[in-house]
Amino acid sequence: MSHAAVAQAPACAPHMSLARQLREDISCVFDRDPAARNTLEVLTIYPGFHAIALHRIAHAWWTRRWKFAARALAFFARWWTSIEIHPGARIGRRFFIDHGCGVVIGETAVVGDDVTLYHGVTLGGTSWNPGKRHPTLGDGTVVGAGAKILGNISIGAQARVAANSVVIDDVPAGMTVVGIPGRIVKPRATRRLRAGSIDLDHHEVPDPVGRAIGCLLDRVEFLEARLNEMRHGTTASRTAQPVIDTSAACNDCVQPCTPAKETRHAHT
Repeated sequence: MSHAAVAQAPACAPHMSLARQLREDISCVFDRDPAARNTLEVLTIYPGFHAIALHRIAHAWWTRRWKFAARALAFFARWWTSIEIHPGARIGRRFFIDHGCGVVIGETAVVGDDVTLYHGVTLGGTSWNPGKRHPTLGDGTVVGAGAKILGNISIGAQARVAANSVVIDDVPAGMTVVGIPGRIVKPRATRRLRAGSIDLDHHEVPDPVGRAIGCLLDRVEFLEARLNEMRHGTTASRTAQPVIDTSAACNDCVQPCTPAKETRHAHT
């Protein structure tokens, strides 16, 4: 997946007024946090909203080359909210940080519209060289608590990153990624989706390692049964073998299981 395919995220929607962007940021809180009760609560005690509001101001200063002032405001925002967003980061509309503590977003990160981050998320770089070195997140991405997305990679629109995953490669649109390093395990078509809403069930991901081990255990059990038949000299070993559809049993594995090649033993 090319970076250009996802890099269509707006740079803080420059055609919109700051007031309108902040109104959208407040509105999206009620869509994604059932604990939010009223606008006053969001304005006064939601650190995620405080962080994005201050970032939008700092980013405007950054683009006007008021670099020190922008960094100073970002420093204050980090002290106030425990969320660090570099003023150079480009963040789209209706951005929501739930809880927020420990979130870090690097200078060249690009975040699309309707993105949701949970606490402890890092959009970090892996290079000391100047230029694009942080991730690009497509529209509607959900990143679970503690996840780390590192390097100049692209996360496709509507993708989900499971909690505590470490993602270092591109993720296609609509996929779920889990693990260290992150592995793609669940396409959007298999999720439980509600019409007109953002899929926040980032905890509901399959266990690819567990399923692969299950496939291996099934295969070992089949081979042990075959070996037992051969030891007792039954005729079953010379007849057609039972069909074991391991690929159908392992649809949710990272890759379909392939039955091991069997060797027929000649009996004397």
